[in-house]
Amino acid sequence: MKIAILDDYQNVALDYADWDSLGAEIEVFTTPFADPADVVARLRDFEVVVAMRERTRFPAEVLDRLPALKLLVSTGHRNAAIDVPAARRNGVVVSSTGYIAAPAAEHTWALILAAARNVPVESANMREGGWQTTVGTILSGKTLGLLGLGRLGAGAAKIGQAFGMETIAWSQNLTQEKADPHGVTAVSKDELFARADVLSVHLVLSRRSRGLVGATELAAMKPTAMLVNTSRGPIVDEAALVDSLRRKEIAVAALDVYDVEPLPPEHPLRTLDNVVLTPHIGYVTRETYEIFYRDAVEDIAAFQAGSPIRVME
Repeated sequence: MKIAILDDYQNVALDYADWDSLGAEIEVFTTPFADPADVVARLRDFEVVVAMRERTRFPAEVLDRLPALKLLVSTGHRNAAIDVPAARRNGVVVSSTGYIAAPAAEHTWALILAAARNVPVESANMREGGWQTTVGTILSGKTLGLLGLGRLGAGAAKIGQAFGMETIAWSQNLTQEKADPHGVTAVSKDELFARADVLSVHLVLSRRSRGLVGATELAAMKPTAMLVNTSRGPIVDEAALVDSLRRKEIAVAALDVYDVEPLPPEHPLRTLDNVVLTPHIGYVTRETYEIFYRDAVEDIAAFQAGSPIRVME
């Protein structure tokens, strides 16, 4: 059996599970594929592919051209980059792994604190021999607006409350009854954007959420407000966000996710002084990788034994 482990940017996958137990030929890919044709060309002979989250896309036009593929393992519970019906049509089993939400919620707050206290700028100043150059802002007493109140949004709310922030939230199906257990006030979408000092995105990318934060929503925010996105890049209209930041329509953005990943070197977000950027590391922790790769090995072993587990429908 030939197994491909994809997009292992840090080249650590083999350290987090007992891959030798599979008795297979394993190849690790540490850099992104150039395009769908590159995916097909380089994965054509593999029976098993382990995909890291949504870093590599598997639409029908790719799956239709991978005749050797029998098992596609995706880390996490869901993967919008995999056309599961197309996989099934091609006789490919798609299995998932476990996941923990805490790292993403924690990273949301790493970004919020870094942006509020200008940590990237001041850290760079210190390394260059300098001292204080910026003035930060406190979070206590401010309003945290949550676009989505699922597991991640609720986790972020709890931390915000510990900082003494008022927490409000909106999503298409959110009611006050659903918000009450989290100590959060459900508001309208317009009120969310108008009131939030920190607006944090916690939605799953879907047809309804794509582009949900656009020019109109950004214009409704306070000029002192911060926008945080650790969910999926396309939920926020990237061009509108760049324009808003350039015109200082909002004070700062703190981002871990982007329309295109890895973020192109020439992207305008890299040039702005009022944005904090991290390379989609919200879930990239030792504990998460232990779960991902341990479960991936279990998925492959179960498939080898003829009894696939954690099969995506």
